[in-house]
Amino acid sequence: MSANVLIIDDDESMRVGCLQTLSEAGYRAQAVPNGALAIERARGETFDVVLLDLNMPGIPGMEVLKRIKQLDTSMTVIVITGYGTIERAMQAGKLGAYDFLCKPFDPDQLLSLVEKAVSSKRHALEDSCIHLALNDPDVPSDRLVGQSPALKTVIRLLRKVAPMDSTVLITGETGTGKELVARTIHLQSRRHRLPFVVVDCGSLVQTLFESEMFGHLKGAFTGAIDTTKGKFEIADGGTLFLDEISNIDLTLQARLLRVVQEQEIPKIGSPRTRKVDVRIISATNRDLLKEVEENRFRKDLFYRLNVVSIHIPPLRERREDIPALAEYFLDQICRQRRIKLMKISEEAMALMRAYPWPGNVRELRNALERAIVVSEGGPLVPKDLMLGESASETHEPQSDSSSLAELEKKQIMEVLNDCGGNRTHAAARLGINRKTLREKMRKYGITDDQSTSDEETTTSIQ
Repeated sequence: MSANVLIIDDDESMRVGCLQTLSEAGYRAQAVPNGALAIERARGETFDVVLLDLNMPGIPGMEVLKRIKQLDTSMTVIVITGYGTIERAMQAGKLGAYDFLCKPFDPDQLLSLVEKAVSSKRHALEDSCIHLALNDPDVPSDRLVGQSPALKTVIRLLRKVAPMDSTVLITGETGTGKELVARTIHLQSRRHRLPFVVVDCGSLVQTLFESEMFGHLKGAFTGAIDTTKGKFEIADGGTLFLDEISNIDLTLQARLLRVVQEQEIPKIGSPRTRKVDVRIISATNRDLLKEVEENRFRKDLFYRLNVVSIHIPPLRERREDIPALAEYFLDQICRQRRIKLMKISEEAMALMRAYPWPGNVRELRNALERAIVVSEGGPLVPKDLMLGESASETHEPQSDSSSLAELEKKQIMEVLNDCGGNRTHAAARLGINRKTLREKMRKYGITDDQSTSDEETTTSIQ
């Protein structure tokens, strides 16, 4: 991440000298001659480091410091002062100044202190991110488990692309672990110490899209009571994960495309754009090429996101990974619950290998957690898994796609029936979200009031 530096000094030679030194060192630097312009600039842009001369006409330097810290407490302010005003510099420290530079100073002193300030800020950010990761229950602690050829292909490609800064598109059904793959790419990249920011594109509201993604200034619109950073700004230097990218409206895709291309964010209320350094990883459970052909997704955005493509196969296509995944999740769940490690009976494992897993890896974990709760102790048996009769009809893996589809359809209908037609509860049992459940119901022709033949299950769905 190239740090953004603002220089505030009424001495033109000082401004030009600092600007040249910092720019040549690779910093994004800009300079203003007074406090009023500095405050205006800070309202429209976020700066990592501010160099502030205390002795300026107009708004006093101390007041400028107060207002800048009010706008963004994370801005690191270095006070520039003469030998006669060191006491004032110490006072500035009480107001939140990071350090001070005494005039005259040489370029090496300036660079050394700015580098120290940037490094300190980055370490604070890293510690914050680590703390959040350790305490956020939504951050998965899972790893890619299995030895199937399909999974090994994914891992080989992941290892190749992780060190690069290439944009990645991850495809696969719901529950296959797309976010886990994205996090693994981030953790194995040079950006691993900086933020990994997740955006659920399905929850983005069109009217709030720009504010959510690019941020806004205080007073930019009704209700904007504070200056807010958008997802791109929060992810600066790290990785931005756009989950279920196909859910973004066409009109919003054009705005996203420009930011992805230019790496500049148009903060609402600011006349200026801000450069960001963000790696983009996207994911979808749909066929984006088909979405492009049917004019639901922009072709130019598709090609911008699809530089490297990683497809995660569904669990039913890599059944040899099921035993390893089951053992891994069982160990993980038992540790989290602080209970004795449980075992899986051969019959239960055979059932798990035969089941089509419409919710994929996520459903597998949910099934095991549920089994631990209902188990009467001892090894887990088939009835503990509560996977339905469709899976227990055979212990042999199904290879025919129509057979798998029938098993999946029956399982969805049985779970809906068990849940009294409540789609939210059924989706949770299956390890999928409600939208995916609706899509599968539409795919298999499961209606709100479906009566089946005597050989099938009768299901009433609300």
